[in-house]
Amino acid sequence: MVVLNRIYTRTGDDGTTALGTGERVPKHAPRIWAYGTVDETNAAIGLARISMASEPDLDRRLAMIQNDLFDLGADLCIPDRGSPPSWAGPDYRPLRVTADQVKRLEAEIDDMNGALEPLRSFVLPGGSPAAAALHVARTICRRAERHMAELAALPDEPVSAAAMHYINRLSDYLFVASRFVNARGRSDVLWVPGQNR
Repeated sequence: MVVLNRIYTRTGDDGTTALGTGERVPKHAPRIWAYGTVDETNAAIGLARISMASEPDLDRRLAMIQNDLFDLGADLCIPDRGSPPSWAGPDYRPLRVTADQVKRLEAEIDDMNGALEPLRSFVLPGGSPAAAALHVARTICRRAERHMAELAALPDEPVSAAAMHYINRLSDYLFVASRFVNARGRSDVLWVPGQNR
């Protein structure tokens, strides 16, 4: 259980922050960018959920995703470098994103996509307020994925395959969800190439 009695600690006043391992790193370190942008994605989904009154099942699924994103942040916060953190006891098991969480996203994508009108053009972000908010969350999610991929390419900065799969699938999920709330795709705003030349 997490207990937060004090919100400010002053330990970050020097521009550093602690990973879950206890290691202090600059607040602009690639790992911090990665899980910080995962947190932005989570906040954007929370904002999108405000418009989900007419879609209670999707709202419930998005709440599960928000919880998953905290799992993903925890996964990224304690890099798997082959040995447990110095503070870890014998029963320590780091929280990691799992393949089952990815499979759940895929199943839900397929479920929503089955109800959609076929897509014959690229979609402009918009339509309904809920769809527009989901598109914002999608673009932030893509940025999180770029930061995670950049992190994984660095020496001694592991990112699990399941974590990469999850963030990649989530952006697809948010795209399909935006179409789903746009009257099952009937209210999508389609791109018309060269329309304003």
